Order: sequence, then structure tokens, then C-alpha cells
Amino acid sequence: MSDDYIYAVARVRSRELNLFNRQDLDQLMACRTYEECLRVLQDKGWGSGSVLSANELLVQEEEKTWAFIRELTGDLSPFDVLLYPIDYNNLKAAIKSVITGVEPHQVFLPGGSIAPELLQKAARESDYSALPEEMAAAAEEAGRTLLETGDGQLCDLVLDKACLLGILRRGKESKNELLAQYAELTVAIANIKIAVRACKTQKNRAFLDAALAPCATLDTEALASAACKSLEEMFAYLAVTNYAEAGERLKESYSAFEKWCDDKVMELVKGQKMNPFTVGPLFAYVIARQREIAVVRIILSGKLNELDDGMIRERLRELYV
Repeated sequence: MSDDYIYAVARVRSRELNLFNRQDLDQLMACRTYEECLRVLQDKGWGSGSVLSANELLVQEEEKTWAFIRELTGDLSPFDVLLYPIDYNNLKAAIKSVITGVEPHQVFLPGGSIAPELLQKAARESDYSALPEEMAAAAEEAGRTLLETGDGQLCDLVLDKACLLGILRRGKESKNELLAQYAELTVAIANIKIAVRACKTQKNRAFLDAALAPCATLDTEALASAACKSLEEMFAYLAVTNYAEAGERLKESYSAFEKWCDDKVMELVKGQKMNPFTVGPLFAYVIARQREIAVVRIILSGKLNELDDGMIRERLRELYV
């Protein structure tokens, strides 16, 4: 055991007391309007105190989360498995904007580990040496692919797979069981989503082989073979894996499957509540805050669009507390 995280975990435990629970969500659901929801959130300390749009308020809460984590530890490398999707999304945007000559506008996501300005500079100069080695190699291949084919989807495919492989690698390198399990689950779920979309759009085997990222809990060759045949074949394959329930939820609807995916992640991180000696509780807190923000976004969107409360509740996910 290590004492490195005892103080940090103690502070996280204190912050966890402020996380939303079901009663808090019920209070938001009881609001009659979108504007009333915003007022309740601001009364609970969300945002900066000024009147904000929903998006501004939620972005500020995400920024608060990472600012808190930076207070607790100077080493954010354990969080790469969460930051890589943001970095690779921004890298895609940078490469496409440079090659197509379209000025990027509101395409960069906040909160990544690499500044979008650095990614834009690298893309403009076709020099990715300032990026991590694997990311640089993927960026060069993606840029070359886009230049040669003009196919933005192929460019995305290269970077999406590199992102998944990077998440797996960082999870394994962390030597932390939670991070490794989270990385494996994230990549397996991504593979299932890729296979479902490919099956529905009748993509060929070459596409699936290029898109799927090999992981320990799925045989991607078997998954690709099944997806090339039919959704039923894919469900039959999933039935003999750790993801049998995923297949059952997919049979219900894609939204039921997505809810299962999110709840599976929450089930994984809840086990960190009794662990005071590793980075795990810090990681779990970030997931908890991201889930909290996502659920609030669902409620605000529902209220703004005047959806029936029953429809909103169907979309809500499990919380950490």
C-alpha cells in the first residue's frame, strides 16, 4: 500500500458529500421550467454565480472538477484514459481544418491534456514531433490518408483506433486495477458500437478489421465476422462473451444499450469508495462528476424541449451516490 494518496482521498471523500443523489435529481425534475432548473443549480453552487446558459454552466462544472484534481496531484497521467478521447477529437478537428482550409469554429473540446493551439500548429506545419509518439504516428497517417483520399471517415477511423489502443495501453501501464478495467471496458464497448454501426450500414470486413481495436475480453475477429453477416449473428456472438447483457439491451433499443454501457462504468467505479490508498478514488470522483454533469444535461435538455418527465427519467443514468 502507498501513503501517496491518503490526503488526496480524504479531500475527495469530503467533496463526495456534495455530489448529487436521487433526491437532488428529483428536485430538478420537480422544476416546472428550464429557467427554474438553472436557478436551482446555481443555488446549489453550480456555475460562477452569474446568469449562464446551460452549456456554459456545465462547462464550468467540468473545469471545476479538473481544477480540483490538479490541486490534489501534479501527475495527471493516470487520467489519460479519460483525456485521450478529447485530445484525439481535437486532433481530428485540427487536421481536417488545415487540410480542407475550413476555419475551425466551436469544434475543439475543452479539458484535454494538449492545447488545441498546439495541435493546430502541428497540423499546419505537418510536424507532430511535439506530440506523444503514438499520437504523432497516427496523426501523420490520418493526414496522409485525408490528403490522398479526401475521405474524412477514413481519417477519423485512423485516429479513433489509435485513441482506443492508447487508452488500453495507458490502462495497462498504470498498474492500477481500476484504470486497467476501465480501459478494457471502454474499448470493448467502443468495439461493439463500431460493429453495430458497421452492420447496419453494411460495411465490409476490411473496414471492420481497420476499425476494431483488439482487446482481452472480445475476439474482434469473431465480432467482425458476425457483424458482416447480421445483427442476429452479432448478438449470438455477444451471448457467449462477458457482454451478453449488452446484446440483450441492443435487442431492446440502442438507447437501452447506451444506458447499460454508462451504468456498467458506474458499477465499476463504485468499488473505489472503500479504497484510500491509490489514485482509484480520484479517478472514480472524476467519473462521478462527469456522470452528474451528463445527467443534469439530460434534465436541462428535457426541460428546455418540454419533454414529458417520464421520457426524461428513462434517459437518466446511475449516479455515484
